[in-house]
Amino acid sequence: MSIDVSETSSANAPVLLRMLDEHVALVTINRPDARNAISADIAIRLEQAVLQTEQDSNVWVVILTGAGNRAFCAGADLKAVAAGQSASLTTLKGGFAGFVHQPRTKPWIAAVNGIAVAGGTEIALACDLIVAVRHATFGLPEVKRGLVAAAGGLYRLTRSLPRSIGLELIATGEPLSAEMATHYGLVNRLVEGHDPLPEALLLARSIAENAPIAVRESLKIARVAYDLPDAELRRLSEEAVRALMITDDFAEGPRAFIEKRAPIWRGQ
Repeated sequence: MSIDVSETSSANAPVLLRMLDEHVALVTINRPDARNAISADIAIRLEQAVLQTEQDSNVWVVILTGAGNRAFCAGADLKAVAAGQSASLTTLKGGFAGFVHQPRTKPWIAAVNGIAVAGGTEIALACDLIVAVRHATFGLPEVKRGLVAAAGGLYRLTRSLPRSIGLELIATGEPLSAEMATHYGLVNRLVEGHDPLPEALLLARSIAENAPIAVRESLKIARVAYDLPDAELRRLSEEAVRALMITDDFAEGPRAFIEKRAPIWRGQ
């Protein structure tokens, strides 16, 4: 299956989806006039983009960004929240933005091009890796508005940062600069200028050089490393080895090494 971009290639589509490289897809939240705040339409379309990339065997890595250079995502559309329409910003399976709880097997990179606050931070945290421009900011200011960061931020932030720093950010609602986020290990790569995509693409290509099934099986375990005891993680690791052993790529890796050439991954 290959991605059908007919409904997501229009410049006016709320979520854009296109292939950026041979095995790298780019998903863009496209509401720059509202700092890419999540609307009901975006939640539905972002969930659809996840499902499309999951089903496309040619997609090995996905980059997620926001349109423009002001904001990655400013979180929920507060007008919708004030109107009592918060539920419309979630989907049954994906949670907030149709994304934060959506099951994904492939690696996602958040290319943070500006402000990523509240739900925007939670969306970035739901990705596997983060590339950010230096002027980007993160934060969970929900407590300043009498709200709770219920889209995964409260536990993902404290897992991604030193505990005391995470607790401070949650309790004060104050922002965290991209530079400090990099210092604490929340951001993988810090970028000068206004465009994180070139660096995010370099990172994606580095991932796509590897056997895609091996990457997915490895991430499946690494993502739950904080949630499960060692015995269960060991069992999952053994299952992953057995799953890989029946793939063509399992034989291709050693064969390419012996033949002193780059492996040709088939993803099967």
